[in-house]
Amino acid sequence: MTKIKHKKNNHFDEKGNVQMVDIGEKSITTRKAIATGIINVSNDVIDSIESNINKKGDVLSVASTAAVQAVKNTSTLIPLTHNIQVTGVNVKFDIEKSKQTISCTTEVKCDGKTGVEIEALIGVQIGLLTIYDMCKYLDRSMVIGEIKLLFKEGGKSGKYKL
Repeated sequence: MTKIKHKKNNHFDEKGNVQMVDIGEKSITTRKAIATGIINVSNDVIDSIESNINKKGDVLSVASTAAVQAVKNTSTLIPLTHNIQVTGVNVKFDIEKSKQTISCTTEVKCDGKTGVEIEALIGVQIGLLTIYDMCKYLDRSMVIGEIKLLFKEGGKSGKYKL
C-alpha cells in the first residue's frame, strides 16, 4: 500500500500513517455545538407520531434517547475522534405537517480539549435514523437530509455560526 504524504495535516505522521491528534497540551475550554437535519415523511408518519399510536412506541422519545446515546458513543463510531466527557445534550424535534418534515436539532456541551461538532452531527443523524426505523412500516420513502452544523464555540478556532 502506498503511503500518501500530507502537508500540515496532523492526522498523519511524517510517513503518511494515520494517527489520532495529540490534544494533551491543549487547554480545557467550554465548548458547545448545535447541529440540525430533517426527515421528509408522509402524513401517516406524522399522524402516528402526533397521536402516539406508532406500533413501536413513542417515536420522538426513543429517537431522543438514541440521539443522546449516539453523542456519548461518537468516538466508537468515527475513527480519530476523541472520547469526550460530554456535560450536556439537548435534543429537540419539530414537526412541520404542512411541509411533511420533522427536524432534529441537537446541542452538545463539554468542558474539554476538543470540540463537540461531530457529536452534535452524529446525534442528529441517529435521531433521524431512529425515526426512520420506527416508522418504516408506514413509509419507506422517507428521506433524511440537510444535516449541518449551525453553531460552534470554544477552543482555538473560536466561534462559528451558519
